Amino acid sequence: MYGPTHRELQERFETTQLADTMEAVIVSPTINDDQCAFIEARDYFYLSTVDAEGWPTVSYKGGPKGMLHVEDDTTIVFPSYDGNGMYLSLGNLAADDRVGLLLMDFETPQRLRIQARASLDDSPERLAMFPGAQTVVVLAIEKVFPNCARYIHPHTRVETSPYVPAEDGSQPMPSWKRIDVMQPVLPEADRDAIDGETITGEEYAERVANGTS
Repeated sequence: MYGPTHRELQERFETTQLADTMEAVIVSPTINDDQCAFIEARDYFYLSTVDAEGWPTVSYKGGPKGMLHVEDDTTIVFPSYDGNGMYLSLGNLAADDRVGLLLMDFETPQRLRIQARASLDDSPERLAMFPGAQTVVVLAIEKVFPNCARYIHPHTRVETSPYVPAEDGSQPMPSWKRIDVMQPVLPEADRDAIDGETITGEEYAERVANGTS
């Protein structure tokens, strides 16, 4: 788990034995029952990927509880819903399948890290698991390990985003897709759904400021 630069810092701060013990005790190539329950209770997580030039990016992924489904002790699947059309995360993992996940519970608090290799699955069976998903990401687990929670600031969950797909896969149209200057570049299905009900950039900015976007 550790390379030369990690070892250099561990030696500098006299934590080499501590680091070796931590790896031996908390790092596992499989998901245990307690971790499975924690994973499947999440309704959001952070996903890290790396682009073709080696630049990392971290994305917030939100959805319903159970959006992370543990198929077995080495496999997790999750949906990819409609976004801004850039496909930064999916494009990155298609080029370099190594990904990292950070799962948080700000109320307890606690957190779990996952390193895995990712692939995309568009099969009807996978898509049927997650109504509204465009594709499904399949994770082959490499490492799972918890982290100390002492620096996590407690927060209280308020509510689920209204944009999370319903059981039939439907979801409201986000305001940014109604901005007039965006209309020529939207997919045809989005333009048809909007049906001419557009707003200006200034109106969108006002909605964002008021928390109604």
